[in-house]
Amino acid sequence: MSKSLVERVIRADVRALSAYPVPDASGFVKLDAMENPYTLPQALREELGQRLAAVALNRYPVPSYTLLKEKLCRHMGVPAGFDVLLGNGSDELISIMSIACAQAGAKVLAPEPGFVMYGVSARFAGLDYVSVPLKADFTLDRDALLAAIAAHRPAITYLAYPNNPTGTLYDAADIEAVIRAVGDSGIVVVDEAYQPFAQESFMPRLPEFNNLVVMRTVSKLGLAGIRLGYMAADPALLQEFDKVRPPYNINVLTQAAAEFVLDHTAELDRQAAALRSARSELAAAIAGLGSVEVFPSAANFLLIRMANADKVFAGLLQRKVLVKNAGKMHPSLRNCLRVNVSTSEENALFLKALKESLQERI
Repeated sequence: MSKSLVERVIRADVRALSAYPVPDASGFVKLDAMENPYTLPQALREELGQRLAAVALNRYPVPSYTLLKEKLCRHMGVPAGFDVLLGNGSDELISIMSIACAQAGAKVLAPEPGFVMYGVSARFAGLDYVSVPLKADFTLDRDALLAAIAAHRPAITYLAYPNNPTGTLYDAADIEAVIRAVGDSGIVVVDEAYQPFAQESFMPRLPEFNNLVVMRTVSKLGLAGIRLGYMAADPALLQEFDKVRPPYNINVLTQAAAEFVLDHTAELDRQAAALRSARSELAAAIAGLGSVEVFPSAANFLLIRMANADKVFAGLLQRKVLVKNAGKMHPSLRNCLRVNVSTSEENALFLKALKESLQERI
């Protein structure tokens, strides 16, 4: 394909981008993507296999997804009178909202550092994106956020609860202040992707605010491979968002797998509890090294800071341990690494590799 054709056809802002980087993790202890390290017990895996084998792959999904949505509402605490809209992961839900709200001059606002797809999706849809810096400790700068809302009147405001990549659980009173400040001029999306590890939620408060959207995913619960996100909001909002949703956007294997696993949420709850306990132990062990700062986290990962993090990251790679070099994500994350909380065995391997890499750095 000629260069001139690309330049004529592809948007300049798209040509300037790089594709989302996903490193090859073959042979590594994989601690870079906030995945649940646990699989389902063997008996449940065999039963799931039978369920999937019975799926009619030659047929389109039933586009209403009634049974799956009923199970999500029942097991995930969606208030009575509210429904959910499904997406191919949270990314598709973010895209749906961006497209639906993309009026001329509309803006999207979010604290940073935060989830990169808020800004990416906004720009793809032709929306202006406004970022508001977090405080140095990665908590919300409430005054700055409220001032930005007053100045820009955003159509969409995103608040990750807890935040990725920092793990911060914002103060609930600050979030409520943002929801009230936005009022009828826009929607506030509380992104609860890591809710199983925070155990705090705005889902029960949906009836209080007609501009509140609560978005979640089953990825962090241990189902990252099936790519299923869902969001709940005032029925009038969901009705409009549903007009933008692609037909048959949830495939039949994802649908069947999710319906099955939602009948076994006790196992997912057990795994989440194990990871919450391991998070405390891992944070204490890292802090005990003395030369590493560990930020408070309500998610299934830890953000840590040290001198010469790039060298430590390289040392971890040499030892076949893959974490996220967060310093390349945002200027305020300089010298930060983000590491998944995993099994006791993988956590021990990470700690050993981290100690050795820190010693090499000196």
